Amino acid sequence: MNEMNKLDGIKRFAVLDTETTWTDEVMSIGIVIADVETKREIRSEYYIISPEYESGGMFSNTLFDTPKKKTKVLSREEAIEGIESVLDEEAVSTIFAYNASFDYRHLPELASYTWVDIMKIAAYKQYNRAITDDMECCLSGRLKRGYGVEQILGMLKPRYRETHNAYFDAIDELEIVKLLELDIDVYENAILN
Repeated sequence: MNEMNKLDGIKRFAVLDTETTWTDEVMSIGIVIADVETKREIRSEYYIISPEYESGGMFSNTLFDTPKKKTKVLSREEAIEGIESVLDEEAVSTIFAYNASFDYRHLPELASYTWVDIMKIAAYKQYNRAITDDMECCLSGRLKRGYGVEQILGMLKPRYRETHNAYFDAIDELEIVKLLELDIDVYENAILN
């Protein structure tokens, strides 16, 4: 008996990204809600985690480079409550992330949602038409190197530069999903849990 596809019937999904401090604590979370059919943004939010962000991290200089109306500085507990509220209001049960195991590991409070790894699709030649024959791939079709967000989006959208801000990176990761032009069911192969 086949297990039902966890992505069947979903109408919306979230794309989430985190940035961490030098001590590997979450200092910011960006989340974008998107329509399954159009892959267009419906809603977005950005949470700066206090006091964690104050200890600094590699990308602290971009923390506040976001629209003020989207940005909330909250405790981790309040941010998680805010994210869960947004997901509930938008009837979202699925979270997409690039290298999702990183974000999943850093946000155990959201483990009950279905997590999907965009990288497990975007880095494979059979799913990403921008991967050319001259690019070195494993037998599985996965690029051997150069498959981070910046490199993949750069293949799909030339002259792209990653900001390393969780809000804008979540939007960029949604852009990868949109530009790949794949049916949502393909991502069943990239579910973490």
